[in-house]
Amino acid sequence: MWKATDAALGLPSIPNLLLPEHNIAPAGSLSITIIVPARNEAADIAATLHSLLAQDYPNLQIIAVDDRSTDQTGDLIDTIATEHPDQLRALHVTELPAGWLGKTHAMALAARQASTDYLLFTDADVLFRSDAIRRALAHAVATSADHLVTIPTTLIHRWDEAAILGFFQTFALWGARPWRVADAKSKRDALGIGAFNLLSRSAYLHIGGFESLRMEILEDLALARRIKHAGLVQRVAFGRGLVSLHWASGVAGLVGVMTKNLFSAFRFSIGLALLGCLWLFVFCVAPAAGLFFTPTRIPATLTIAAVVWAYGLMSRHSGISTGYALFFPFGALVFIFTLLRSMLMTLKRGGVMWRGTFYPLAELRKNAAALF
Repeated sequence: MWKATDAALGLPSIPNLLLPEHNIAPAGSLSITIIVPARNEAADIAATLHSLLAQDYPNLQIIAVDDRSTDQTGDLIDTIATEHPDQLRALHVTELPAGWLGKTHAMALAARQASTDYLLFTDADVLFRSDAIRRALAHAVATSADHLVTIPTTLIHRWDEAAILGFFQTFALWGARPWRVADAKSKRDALGIGAFNLLSRSAYLHIGGFESLRMEILEDLALARRIKHAGLVQRVAFGRGLVSLHWASGVAGLVGVMTKNLFSAFRFSIGLALLGCLWLFVFCVAPAAGLFFTPTRIPATLTIAAVVWAYGLMSRHSGISTGYALFFPFGALVFIFTLLRSMLMTLKRGGVMWRGTFYPLAELRKNAAALF
């Protein structure tokens, strides 16, 4: 209830870029480079690049990086770049240097080629409304933001996607308070999202760029923490439909996507991961059973009421109906299963297999950033 109350008081302070006052152009003639790393993204890369090329902000460049793709990703990027030579530049990575993750290397490589005022790091399966860049950049300039995250809208195709992502968004509210991101004194509240990380070039250079995060799997969150701890200005904004993506198809797809990330979110610590599973079971699964026993009925009811309240608070921004709060225990069980799977697979392999490249666990642990 405390967490839900905190969210109810804090969420209204996060600006909504869809409101009329944000339908403006940024002050000055600021330039921006949008960096799109892609590995085996032939199914989505063309739609992403075309949505960026259709932006209504003129002073914009795009760098798409084909990171050792084995499908048609590189050819698609080259074709679109040929059609739009003034706006889109193609880079091709044929070999990954030692001591790098593929994605961080691709983004660092592209950033070294850019000389614009701002850099936007995004993913190759993200779609942008035609005014997304203009609205976000205008807000960043108006608020003197060194780092702006526009929270993306997740496209839902199936009920089980809504069930799991509904849990994920509520759990995320408890883990990171987005309404406290702008508070310089709240060092633990930092938010980075790979779909939309907008940075001033000076801030990117100040924190050492992605060269300082070479082996960081959760590079978006680690980037945000470096920004926050450097004392730079961080902002978060809503804007339903401005930035959209379909994360994965159904339970199997979401489990597959999260398996790579979850153990790394606990800094590859077995103890922290098991403690996290216990916490999730006690607060997110057990209350459903607690309704049927007299001694636990009141706390269970309060917990479930808080969950429903949190779903209602986020539904206007996410589009996930409050009714999906009924599936909260199911989403928690899937999350617990995925965390355990991520831990066991990482330990068994001795590292992480990510998009065809193996990264040793010892090296990942050595380079993992602090949890807070």
